[in-house]
Amino acid sequence: MSSITVIKQDSGGKEVWRYTGSLLKRTSHVIVLEAYFDHQDIMLHGMPMRRNDRFVETYFTDRWYNLFEIHDGQMGNLRGWYINISYPAVFEGDKISYKDLALDVLIFPDGRQIVLDEYEFQALDLLLDVREKALAALAEIQSGIWHDELGNGSARL
Repeated sequence: MSSITVIKQDSGGKEVWRYTGSLLKRTSHVIVLEAYFDHQDIMLHGMPMRRNDRFVETYFTDRWYNLFEIHDGQMGNLRGWYINISYPAVFEGDKISYKDLALDVLIFPDGRQIVLDEYEFQALDLLLDVREKALAALAEIQSGIWHDELGNGSARL
């Protein structure tokens, strides 16, 4: 499997995080990769994220979000999805970069959804069309369209 470097940027384009994953699928508009959580264990609104949890990440060049499907690192059970509202991803060779727009959605396997960081999103200095595209992406996520189009999640791509 090929290695892919992911570069997360803030809304202004400053790099805030970099890591690598293994390529699972690539088309002109989609990259799916596998990466493992390498931070301290956290509990995010009832969803644990632990060191070595498996993330199946899907990035799009034509959508204003990216998807992280989270699996327990030991048992493999699906924990849920963490979805970043962001500018469309940029693919350059073995690198993916994206500008994060602070707004996130946490979705549990039972369908419960929690929108995160709304205040941070509102505080961003964004052009009106960028803000509208981000909110349209949020509406798409909340409607479940992303899940249907991906065949019950990114891991199935």
